[in-house]
Amino acid sequence: MSKTFFITGVSSGFGRALAEAALAAGHTVIGTVRHEQAHAAFEALHPRAHACVLDVTDFDAVEQAVARAEAAAGPVDVLVNNAGYGHEGVMEESSLDEMRRQFDVNVFGAVAMMKAFLPLFRTRRRGHIINITSMGGFITMPGIAYYAGSKFALEGISETVGKEVGQFGIHVTAVAPGSFRTDWAGRSMVRSERSIADYDALFDPIRATRAARSGKQPGDPAKAAQAILTLTELAQPPAHLLLGSDALGLVRGKLAQMEQEINVWEALTRSTDG
Repeated sequence: MSKTFFITGVSSGFGRALAEAALAAGHTVIGTVRHEQAHAAFEALHPRAHACVLDVTDFDAVEQAVARAEAAAGPVDVLVNNAGYGHEGVMEESSLDEMRRQFDVNVFGAVAMMKAFLPLFRTRRRGHIINITSMGGFITMPGIAYYAGSKFALEGISETVGKEVGQFGIHVTAVAPGSFRTDWAGRSMVRSERSIADYDALFDPIRATRAARSGKQPGDPAKAAQAILTLTELAQPPAHLLLGSDALGLVRGKLAQMEQEINVWEALTRSTDG
């Protein structure tokens, strides 16, 4: 059965791959873009491709944009919060303004979209929200404190909202990709300037390796798009879905490490009971 998707950030990466896959599968896609040139390019993809010029951090504009989109293309079945970017930098070297921008796009923008669609989905007693998070919403590594923090936040929000709105027939899935061949580590990444030599030995090799691997990651965005389309066909989709064998291995390792640490400190944990 054909559906109508609303996907944020369809100019490149996962957003573009998913939009193209959904259109090829017979669905209608409303995609957000940042400027008029991208608007025309996206609508040229297919008669069922509808572009919406919207910056997800323009929170006051989101609700009206959603209303216009539904008036033009019909009721939306699936919201995909894909718009986002990566920030790389040692936390001590990274400004609070960089953190605010990271959270505005990756967290507040996604929440603003959810808040715009939830009244519509709740009235219709159906709908699926898919939030693109990251394996960085489960695991951490030096140099992505702001990015990981934003994705940890979106994972928690997604799971909580899913428990709130499940009673209305609305599903919420957090999709956490591993390393994929997108622009995340390339032109889309914001990198803080280096300033503290004490971090050189730890962080310089990480930054160099990430840059060198950009475009050579194991994950195929087209296959990720097909996996996400599969999610939208499920009667009971999962609350969380990892994408990529690297994400699977790293998250399983983190969970095993956590279990071991919990067991080691169990006595101290229990010592606080009254």
